[in-house]
Amino acid sequence: MQRRQALQLFGAVLALATFGKAAAGRAAGGVKEIRIGYQKAGISTVIKQRQTLEAAFRPQGIGIQWVEFAFGPPILEGINTGNLDFGFTGDTPPIFAQAATPNLVYVATLPEHYAEGIVVQDASPIKSLADLKGKKIGFGKASSAHATLLYALEKAGLAYSDIEPVYLAPADALAAFTRGSIDAWSIWDPYLSIAQTGKVRVIAYAADVRQANTYFLANKDFAANSAATLSKLLDAIAIDTRWAGEHHAEAAQAIHDASGIDLQAIRTTIDRSNFVVRPTTDADAAIQQGTADRFLKIGLLPKPIKVSEIVWKWTPST
Repeated sequence: MQRRQALQLFGAVLALATFGKAAAGRAAGGVKEIRIGYQKAGISTVIKQRQTLEAAFRPQGIGIQWVEFAFGPPILEGINTGNLDFGFTGDTPPIFAQAATPNLVYVATLPEHYAEGIVVQDASPIKSLADLKGKKIGFGKASSAHATLLYALEKAGLAYSDIEPVYLAPADALAAFTRGSIDAWSIWDPYLSIAQTGKVRVIAYAADVRQANTYFLANKDFAANSAATLSKLLDAIAIDTRWAGEHHAEAAQAIHDASGIDLQAIRTTIDRSNFVVRPTTDADAAIQQGTADRFLKIGLLPKPIKVSEIVWKWTPST
C-alpha cells in the first residue's frame, strides 16, 4: 500500500512541477491556458473527451491543459499553490485543503452526484450501523467516505472510538475487503458499484445519513482576476454534464475507455448520478461546515475553518 501511494504522490509532484514555471509568469501575461486537474474515473473524463471546453475557448486563443491525478487531494494542492486553476473533487478534501492553505474557492456544486455507502460481505453478521461497534472498517483517511462513516456512526449513537479505523486507498481496501481483513468498507462510486457486482450488502448509503455533494473548485487568484473566464468555463461544463445526464451509455463508455473500469459498474455509477451543475449556495457551505466541525471534533482537522469564507458566486448564463 505504501509503495503504491508513494508512486501516486510522486506522479502528482511531477505533474505539479511541470506547470510550476508556467505559473510564475502567468499574472503578467494573462490567461493563455486553463490548467485543469482531473481523475480518469469521473465526470471530468467525459468533459475532456468531448472537447467542449477547447471549442469554447479556442476563439479567444485560450488553451485547455488537462493534468491527470490518481485522487483528489493533490488536485487541491495544485490549486492552492497556483499550479492548477481548476478541479473537481468530493466534499471532504476541500475541507482539509482550506485548513492547510486557504487559496482556493468553491465555484460550483454537483449535489449528491455519486452514490457512496458502507458495505459488508453478504455472509457478515453485521446487519445495521449499530453492529459496526468494535469492527475494523476500511476507508480513505480524510475522504468523503470517511465523512460518510462519521455521520453513520453518529446516527447509530456510536463514537469514532467505538470502531477500529483502517486507512486504505480504494484499491487496497477492495483487496482487504475481499480477503476479509476488514469487516466493512466505506467507499464511493465507481468502487461501490464494483463491490456490488459481488456478494455484498450495503448497510447504509450516504443519502441515508447525510447530503454528500461534490464540488468544482478554483484557485482564488484565478477566480478573482479572471472571473469572466471562470464563468464561461462553468457554463461550458454545465452543458457537458447535462449531456452526460441525457446520454448515460455514451458517458459510461467514455469513462470505461479512459479508466479500464468495468463498464457495467461505470454504467451503474452513471445511472445513479446527478448531472445538474449549479452555483455553490449558503446551504452547501453550511453542510460543508458541519462536516468540517465533525472532523475537528475527532482531532483530525488541524484547526477550525469557516467554509463560507471561500465560496465564489457564479451566475450561470442560462
